Amino acid sequence: MDKERISRRSFLKHSLFAFGSFGVLLGMSGAYGIFGERNWVQTTTVKLAFRRYPPSFAGVRIVQFSDTHIGKYYGLNHLSKLVELLQRQSPDILCFTGDLFDSNQGEVTEDVIPILSQLHAPLGKFAVLGNHDMRLGADRIVAILERAGFTVLVNASRSVQRAEGNIQVVGVDEMFYGNPDLPLALKGIRDEEFVLLLAHEPDFADTAWEYPVDLQLSGHSHGGQIRIPFYGSVFTPDLGQKYSIGLYSFVGSDFHVYTNRGIGTTLYPIRFNCRPEITVFALEPRLT
Repeated sequence: MDKERISRRSFLKHSLFAFGSFGVLLGMSGAYGIFGERNWVQTTTVKLAFRRYPPSFAGVRIVQFSDTHIGKYYGLNHLSKLVELLQRQSPDILCFTGDLFDSNQGEVTEDVIPILSQLHAPLGKFAVLGNHDMRLGADRIVAILERAGFTVLVNASRSVQRAEGNIQVVGVDEMFYGNPDLPLALKGIRDEEFVLLLAHEPDFADTAWEYPVDLQLSGHSHGGQIRIPFYGSVFTPDLGQKYSIGLYSFVGSDFHVYTNRGIGTTLYPIRFNCRPEITVFALEPRLT
């Protein structure tokens, strides 16, 4: 009986220790996700070759950022540091794929204009709107981005010229609250021209791959924001579930979609195993 009591006490002692250790580990993980990883921006370089990519654009650096969600948990000081980091990438073309402000815990402020105006890209700064931008008022966000030097593409395209070649940067309207019209956006573009598509929601790729589009850049999903090892994302939003993170290719097609993990957070100010991301695309012409 004494041995049995000792055994029970030992089991209880070890169980309490185990639960306590788990609680400490959980607390440390939460602190890391809130105060560490959430502010630890990763720069990812993606190298791809395309048949329609013009030789004169070889070496051009296309830099993407997305989903800043400026608000309670991502302020102007964070944005200033991000701008410095983006400029260190020496972008030739700069692409923002939506959700400038957070509609849940933020409000629109023109104070971002002088900060975003410090971004320089000799071949252009382009943007599309996200679902949070639409909730806060599309016209207000478009005005802020344009005053900061961005060309906002809503079912529209812009030709970018370099030497004897050119590419087309195309942007579609947001899917939840807007009316994305890719045929309208592609109107007048020749079949032989390289098309870089900006679409906030990555699952728009199911539409885009049927058109003469080469590369789609998206955001929206935050890569899941919290990713459990060997499991994946705890949650991904609607229209960001099929192509939620990173690079995807399509069988029998040159078309690719890349989903950037975004910069800020929404709902909860935490990232785990899913660092905020800047993406640098180094594209080349494919000869065969």
